[in-house]
Amino acid sequence: MRVCIVVEGCYPYVAGGVSSWIHGLIQSFPKVEFVLQTIISTRDQSGRFIYQLPENVTEIHELYLQDADWDGNRKGWQNRRLNRQEYAAMRSLVMNRHVDWETLFELFQKKPISLDRLLMGEDFMQIVREYYDLYYNQLVFSDFLWTMRSVYLPLLFTLKMKLPKADLYHCVATGYAGVLGSMGKHLYGGRMLISEHGIYTREREEELLRAEWVRGAYKNIWIDQFRKMSGLAYEKGDLVTSLYEHARELQIELGCPGEKTMVTPNGVSVEHLQNLPGKTEEDEGVFNIGAILRVTPIKDVKTMIQAFSFAKEREPKLKLWIMGPCDEDEEYAKECYEQVAALSLTDVVFTGRINIRDYLGRMDVTILTSISEGQPLTILESYAAHVPVIATDVGNCSGLIYGEKDDFGAAGILTHIMNVEEIAQAMVDMARNESLRLKMGESGYRRVMSRYRIEHMRDTYQQIYRDFAAGCGTAWEE
Repeated sequence: MRVCIVVEGCYPYVAGGVSSWIHGLIQSFPKVEFVLQTIISTRDQSGRFIYQLPENVTEIHELYLQDADWDGNRKGWQNRRLNRQEYAAMRSLVMNRHVDWETLFELFQKKPISLDRLLMGEDFMQIVREYYDLYYNQLVFSDFLWTMRSVYLPLLFTLKMKLPKADLYHCVATGYAGVLGSMGKHLYGGRMLISEHGIYTREREEELLRAEWVRGAYKNIWIDQFRKMSGLAYEKGDLVTSLYEHARELQIELGCPGEKTMVTPNGVSVEHLQNLPGKTEEDEGVFNIGAILRVTPIKDVKTMIQAFSFAKEREPKLKLWIMGPCDEDEEYAKECYEQVAALSLTDVVFTGRINIRDYLGRMDVTILTSISEGQPLTILESYAAHVPVIATDVGNCSGLIYGEKDDFGAAGILTHIMNVEEIAQAMVDMARNESLRLKMGESGYRRVMSRYRIEHMRDTYQQIYRDFAAGCGTAWEE
């Protein structure tokens, strides 16, 4: 079976939970041929892989959302107008009324087209003007028109992407990835599987509501764009998975038919995290708090540092280890370094990229202060090493800490997002109550062994892939 993994903004360019999951999935099925269709911002990122691709990855194709129109069709399109059906399809897209995606797929895949000419042309301007007159006539039209061009250019690049043929398009998100998967299914008759780690639409909404680069009504236009793309993916997907039950409920709330949905929890290699190196002489008399993460705003490292500063005043033996890459958002990382210096904190260590086995056994507790998560692998890895966690109440963190289908008890402390005092107190409580901390570590270990082992995930996806192979009439090799 030939599987096209469609992924946006992570594997194999960026480390993190989703990237690790994809890498492990591909390695789990060495007899399956995988093709990667990646979505990145610019050509500058091309080929900058941080993962060694497994041998069963035979091709990689890249889509650049912030690109130039390289196709050379500007001249041929100088006087070109959309025909009636094409115009109606573009109008349905902009107006968000029963979008005729099939006509759009055919238009952008099978006809020579200049995106520059289209977006600067009369057809697009007329459609945008109608949309403006109906809903946004309180804005300045010239600003509105340029915004609409910037909103639609990434989507049109996506619609022009020449996809590899595959039996199964496995999209690790909705959004632009879902558009590509839907288009591949339309063009080549393959099947489509969506595996959402976070709910893409909700994550983009949260980002846009906080964003300073887009303001006022324009936020709504971008949010609508992501909703219509996710709606397409939910409509065309044959199976839509999520990591936990509440995420599945959100998918249904956002328009995914319930009969298509399935919960498939994450899994980690417990064996890989056994017999870890323990504490060293450096750790004598120190309480180590480990944050295994990418230093990016969504992880809210600044709140973690501030909370650590407060906790350190009450419990001097605390030491914070921030373990993970700092190069994904260098400006944010710089602000974190400056915050540590401004607070005169000497017991905060930025390790950069690590091998988790070298550090996890030294930690007394791990911590996540994220403002958005799915089902964090770092929590499951901590449990595999008998280490309890402190985590904010996002994604499935509550279910992982308190349990959903077991009575093993709490495996850590849950706090509210950006609540510095709660997070600081959790650090202090963990440091001062060794018996409770050890009990929580054992609860976490029992939880991960019961439901979140890599073998459980592999068995689930083996059955999913086998069913898709049978549905495609494709041979499946164990």
